[in-house]
Amino acid sequence: MIDNLRPAGKSLVGVLAAGAVFGAATSLANAVAHLSVDLESREATTSGWSIIEIVSVLLDSGWAWAGLAVLAGFLATRAKQSGLGARALTRGAVAGVVTLLAATAAYYAVDTVVHDVPLGSYGLDTVFWWAASVVLGPILGAIGSCAGRPGAIGVLAKVTVPVGAAVQMVVRPPGRNEVITTIGQWVVWTAAAVIIGVVVVRFLGVQRQRNYSRGADSL
Repeated sequence: MIDNLRPAGKSLVGVLAAGAVFGAATSLANAVAHLSVDLESREATTSGWSIIEIVSVLLDSGWAWAGLAVLAGFLATRAKQSGLGARALTRGAVAGVVTLLAATAAYYAVDTVVHDVPLGSYGLDTVFWWAASVVLGPILGAIGSCAGRPGAIGVLAKVTVPVGAAVQMVVRPPGRNEVITTIGQWVVWTAAAVIIGVVVVRFLGVQRQRNYSRGADSL
């Protein structure tokens, strides 16, 4: 019993740490991006851009936060891939919630320091996104726990984030001007296409190998 709890405890600490680092990094990237540009200038509203701004808009996108929860679900269950079931799905769901709660807390904690505002200034925002984490985290974490599964389920789990990211770039593209928006869109679309392509090619390769093995066994 104790031996079984230790890996679970390590996974919990890991997803907590990952969430805290992600949230803090996103807040810091936003702050640096904001300081690096004069928002009152004409260039800022028409064509100005910088690498840190691209990093900022990508990290602060909904798909990136969703991807964090999916990754947490995968990391929390990757050592148990041979026995994925209700228990693994539950672990993945919990991991998804925990990492988003930690990310949100770290994000607004750093925001409080960066903007030099009283502790609790982002209380309502924190509570709102914590509620969203509790609602969406289990779904995303459970998807992540399925990413290591063979077959179509594993493929669908793996492509959930890149597909969602590509769609968001159409529905709600990032950036304060057209140049940043365009760069952000193409970065995400390119990365999504590569990831989806790799996943599909590997899946087809495995299926081909299985079919070959079955054919050889039948001879």
